Amino acid sequence: LNIKEPFMYRIVPTLAHQLGQQFPELNTQKILIEKVIKEEEVSFYKTLEKGIEKLKMIFNFIGFSPAVGKEKILDGKHAFELFDTYGFPLDLTELIARENGIKVDVIGFNALMKEQKDRSRAATSIGTEDWSNFSGNNNTDEEYTLDEILEKINDSYIVKTEFVGYDTLECEVNILQSRKVTVKNKEQFQLVLDKTPFYAESGGQVGDSGTLTNEKETIYVSNTKKENGLIIHFCDKLPEYNGVLIAKVDKTKRSLTENNHSATHLLHAALRSVLGTHVEQKGSLVNEDYLRFDFSHFSKITDEELAQIEKIVNTKIRENIASNIQQMSIDDAKKTGAMALFGEKYGDIVRVVEFDKNYSIELCGGTHVKATGQIGYFKIISEGAVAAGIRRLEAVTAVKAEEFFENQIATLNEVKTILKNNKDVVKSLSNLVEENNELQKQLQALLKEKAQSIKQNLLSKVQNKNGINIIVEQISFDSAEEIKNILFEIRNQVENCVCVIGAEVKGKPSISVIIDDNLVKEKNLNAGNIIRDLAKEINGGGGGQPFYAQAGGSKLEGLSSAISKAKTLF
Repeated sequence: LNIKEPFMYRIVPTLAHQLGQQFPELNTQKILIEKVIKEEEVSFYKTLEKGIEKLKMIFNFIGFSPAVGKEKILDGKHAFELFDTYGFPLDLTELIARENGIKVDVIGFNALMKEQKDRSRAATSIGTEDWSNFSGNNNTDEEYTLDEILEKINDSYIVKTEFVGYDTLECEVNILQSRKVTVKNKEQFQLVLDKTPFYAESGGQVGDSGTLTNEKETIYVSNTKKENGLIIHFCDKLPEYNGVLIAKVDKTKRSLTENNHSATHLLHAALRSVLGTHVEQKGSLVNEDYLRFDFSHFSKITDEELAQIEKIVNTKIRENIASNIQQMSIDDAKKTGAMALFGEKYGDIVRVVEFDKNYSIELCGGTHVKATGQIGYFKIISEGAVAAGIRRLEAVTAVKAEEFFENQIATLNEVKTILKNNKDVVKSLSNLVEENNELQKQLQALLKEKAQSIKQNLLSKVQNKNGINIIVEQISFDSAEEIKNILFEIRNQVENCVCVIGAEVKGKPSISVIIDDNLVKEKNLNAGNIIRDLAKEINGGGGGQPFYAQAGGSKLEGLSSAISKAKTLF
């Protein structure tokens, strides 16, 4: 179609007109949808450009490599690299390859894809035993009536845990069930309690950790998660005896996590205020170290917008707004204006978390600060894209915000020391940058001057063999860029030229080969093939195009033998 710029986003108005009644979001979010599609198209064009460039390099080698039968084959390894590293789809690789008379090794591609999936599965494989009612190491000869036996059987099938962690971080508990799991050959145990103060990972908030203790032992709870409605506690071992335990949540971790969780609510409201009401939460992670917040937005957030968002959140923190948390019916919650997350499932009764009814009201089952002042301070540390139309912010609060500023001040003090405690740091750095730029210009001029001298010396050593003008030399020049310039200048000045240069660049051996286009076509010479052969002498590898190729290695002492070998090739 010869279309070389984004176009699909232009059909959104037509799509909204035709399907807007069935999908109201097409009308309400029309501008956002257009921008997201356009951004995705631009991103794909970049992927396409990189992939085609990489394919051209590969095709150049295939064209001069031994073929299988009469077919040129694109190795499955290369096709997989294009997919895995550059995001280039296999079907597109096949299409472009077919247009160039090349077949793709799809079987090899699929084999590599399977290997990757198998590695991923192996890394996450977990061996899990069945749940069993916990009895510790107790032996008992107690006898039960039929009704008691039936009650116990019923209890074994209907296991529920009461969560008391909104109100307390410590309580007496009993173990109802346990099971052993094996992760990467390491044994762990999972416990279900009759009640628990441990918050189970949910809604982006990480699970609590802490301890289960009795008079004789302490068991560490490393994590808490939910599975089929059960709250599961991850432990390194089982108690020796069945009985009452004291469950105690790590208070510091919970407090810092709550700071970050409440901060995400303040951040969400600030984002909608600054960027627009199209902003919706698309994912989050809150733990004791930082918060991560994903949301819908079509472009990069400017520094000015980030500063405004931070200012709003920190203003709300200083106002020390008390949290108002209530349970109510989903219908009543909607009447309050509480924000629900798209895609989340809510029951008939929901938990509504409010920080100022005119600022932030959200449905949320997580734990939160009593008042926003507890958060201390909010600082955004990164902003970027994670998918088309989805941005991500990462931020720190409280203790981690203090550490962030302490590190920034320490860095600034180091810079001041380097600048001999100059009061105007910015001006001093600007002067240094200007001086460095000037010195770089002078250095480049000197390198070019030296390069011209080396080029003239190389031109004086041209040898003609069978109509080919050959230069094979080892030089002393520590600039890969200027060596490349020398080679191309020689190629332009000398007809039917083959030039092989060896040099030590940045302490490592480097070899470069350039060949006149006529020799590539008429003599079937290939710089890529030559460089791969010579690179063996320096324990290295390289590649390029038929007319120009480079190689680097680790064996510096092999450079002279590589040059000697090159002299025997022509």
